[in-house]
Formats: sequence, structure tokens, C-alpha cells
Amino acid sequence: MTTESSVTKINSLLTKVISTNLVSQIIVAIILGTVLAVVAPEIASSFAMLGGLFVSALKAVAPILILVLVASSIANQKVESEAELKPIIALYFIGTLGAAFTAVGLSFIFPTTLTLDLAGASANPPQGLGEVLSTLAFKVVENPITAIATGNFIAVLAWGLGLGFSLKHANNSTKLMVQDFSNAISGMVKIVIRFAPLGIFGLVANTIATTGFTALAEYSHLVAVLLTAMLFIALVVNPLIVFVIMRKNPYPLVFTCLRESGITAFFTRSSAANIPVNMELCKNLKLHEDTYSISIPLGATINMAGAAITITVLSLAAANSLGIEIDFGTAILLSVVASISACGASGVAGGSLLLIPLACSLFGIDNDVAMQVVAIGFIIGVIQDSAETALNSSTDVVFSAAASHHLNK
Repeated sequence: MTTESSVTKINSLLTKVISTNLVSQIIVAIILGTVLAVVAPEIASSFAMLGGLFVSALKAVAPILILVLVASSIANQKVESEAELKPIIALYFIGTLGAAFTAVGLSFIFPTTLTLDLAGASANPPQGLGEVLSTLAFKVVENPITAIATGNFIAVLAWGLGLGFSLKHANNSTKLMVQDFSNAISGMVKIVIRFAPLGIFGLVANTIATTGFTALAEYSHLVAVLLTAMLFIALVVNPLIVFVIMRKNPYPLVFTCLRESGITAFFTRSSAANIPVNMELCKNLKLHEDTYSISIPLGATINMAGAAITITVLSLAAANSLGIEIDFGTAILLSVVASISACGASGVAGGSLLLIPLACSLFGIDNDVAMQVVAIGFIIGVIQDSAETALNSSTDVVFSAAASHHLNK
């Protein structure tokens, strides 16, 4: 009877843990990992395997995820709505590119370095923009199977774009099959991410046990750069874009969107889940339904200023950590790649983090190092992902309102 009671209590505890949201689990994992590292550093180091398994799982799913998400996203865009969406798409792209530029600027002003396991790591840094473009061209044309197997994310992205545009005029059953395959891969990624608390526990415990609290200080600097970039976009760049279009004070609109959409998105951490909130806000703002009924769902997919910031800052942090000198032209190219890549970052929690290896490949950074940076991204994701989603989702409404004003002129 006692044994049955113990089993019941354990099952009940496991059920409660599993039902707790991922953010809470990650916070608990960080706390437990820190405590274990302080109390018993030798034992904490033995949990490094958990972190290693998590990073390896991310390495396994990232290439195929990018391929199918990008292909499915482009293939399933409605051809008939393209003409109406041109002003909105232009705003989304300008905002995302501006976010990446901002991230580059702040990364140059406040460079970040990270404590990484560089044993056996390799980096083949390019010598200037010309070599970057040459390397990029050869990587683009690599066989897709080889690209997926070796983690050549540039080729994976290129094949995803090519397949997406090729399938755009396919019949509906083919598009549905591609969408179903994309959903299946996304489901597998969600399973991997559900194990993030265990992986992060192992990473935090091992990192603090071996380096002390130096790594946590690095993470706080990294978070500060990310949040500063996102605040600058929300409070300076976006209002400037809106002012150019509407020719009136943009801040009432910006603050309304941050309050009504951004706060909700911060806690849900899902642009898709925030679509109903944004649709209702657009209705309250008296926007044309024909505009926002398309722009809001579309924005949840391709308007990814926050993701562009995350990809850019963390990729440049990886380069700094390896002592790679980045010239301004190469950094600008990174901004463009980050902006394009960010459009494929939706659908999965932490999706922008899985695109970091793509940007790192521009600098010849080893995939093992890039995935360690991805793991650090999950550690700070408690704040980073919430702020990123808040910026992305609130900007959907800001630009929809601006585009609606433009179309009514």
C-alpha cells in the first residue's frame, strides 16, 4: 500500500511538472543548476551529458526544420493576395532589416564574448567581403542532401526558397502535403524543445561548475544588448517609419500596440497565439478588415524584427568569442541574411535560435560552436524570447495601421 502511494505521489508530481509552462521549467532548471554547481561542482560537471544531448538534438533537427518551414511558408502564400500585400510586405521587410542593422551597430559598440567549449572547434574566417560572397556562392549550390548532413545552412535556405517558389503554383493537394510535412517536423522540434529544461540544467550546472559566475555575467551583458536593440526598434525605428508614412505623431499608436498587443505576447511567447488579440485590436483601431485580416496572420509569419536582432547579436557574439575580425561590409551582409532568415523563424518556440548556425556559417564558424551559442540562447530565452515576441507581434499591428492609412490616401 505504501509503495502504491509513493508511485501515485511521484506520478502526480511528474504530471504537475509536465503541465507547467516551459518558461517556468527553464527558470527552475537554471536555479537548480546554479545551486548544484555551487554546492557540489564535481557532481554538477557530471550532468554535462544532458547539455550535450540537448545540443546534439538541436543540431539534428535544425537543417531539416529550416528547409521545410521556408518551403512551406512560401508555397502556401496566396497568390491572389500578393498585389494587396505589397505595401505591408515592404514595411515588414524594412522593419526587419532596420532591426538587423541596429543589432549590428550595438554589437560593434558593445561587443559580446561568450565562454564556449572550443576543444576541437575550428573556424575558417573569411578575408573580407569578397571572400564572403565567393564562399556564399559556392555554399548555395551544394547538393541539398549533403547540405543537410553537413549543416550547410546557406544551401538549406537556398533550397527551401527554391522549392517554395517552385511549389507556389502547385495544386492544393501538393501544398497541403508540404504543409503537413512542415507541421510534422515542427512537432518533432517541439518534442526536442520540451527537453530544454533538462538540457539547460546540464549546461548551467557544468558551465558554472567549471567557470564560476563569469558566464552569468556574460549572459547579462548579452541580454542587455538584445533588449536595448529591441527597445530601440520599438520606440525609435518603428515610430520613425510610421511617421514617414502617416505624417503625424506615431507614439499614440505605438504605445497602444505595445500595451494591448505587446504585453500579451510577452507572456504567451507566441505570435500565432496572439493573432486573435491583434485582430481585435485592429478592429478597435477601425482598420479595414480586408487589410488586417491578411496582414496580421502574415505578420505572425514573416514580420520578425526581434528574430533578426537575436540572430545577428548572437552570431556576432560567436565570432567575437573566436577572435574573428568582422569588417563592416560583412556585418551588413549578415544583416541581410538575418532578415531573410528571420522570415522562416516562426512556428516553433525558439525558432530564431535555430537559425543562428546559418548566420555563423558566413564567418566559417564550426557548427559545434554555433550550436553551443544556440544553447546559450535557450538559457537567456526566458527573457529574450518573450521580448522578441512582444516586439514582433506589436509591430504587426503598428505596420498594419500604417499600411491601412497609406491605402486609404
